[in-house]
Amino acid sequence: MLSNWLFWAILSASFAALTAIFAKVGLQGVDSDFATLIRTVLIVLILLAWVSFLGKWQNPLWLSGKTWLFLSLSAVATGASWLCYFRALQMGHASQVAPVDKLSVVLVAIFAVIFLGERPSGQEYAGIALITTGVLMIALK
Repeated sequence: MLSNWLFWAILSASFAALTAIFAKVGLQGVDSDFATLIRTVLIVLILLAWVSFLGKWQNPLWLSGKTWLFLSLSAVATGASWLCYFRALQMGHASQVAPVDKLSVVLVAIFAVIFLGERPSGQEYAGIALITTGVLMIALK
């Protein structure tokens, strides 16, 4: 049985893969920045419905300043990532852009060591090296 985090991570990867395919088709004939805006508005509407349906709405004023700061930084990083991703998808092949985008996996591992004090095992470092190698093989073909 898949543990909870692994189940959700596999679903995330599956939806991310579909995102690349759907976005590549949807970007035909539209500016990538405008397409990102449309996508973002739709995501907000879907999440409003989802959070309401599950009864998870909270008063945002109850969140700490630190929470607001880091969620805001995360939102800026997400927006910048989406803008760059859609621009790359519009210009390149989905089969190249999406794997290079997954270099984020390597960067997360590096940033987690630097900023969060995480310590990957030797096996995890080997996996990170393999991902890096794969990304470079795709990007530099």
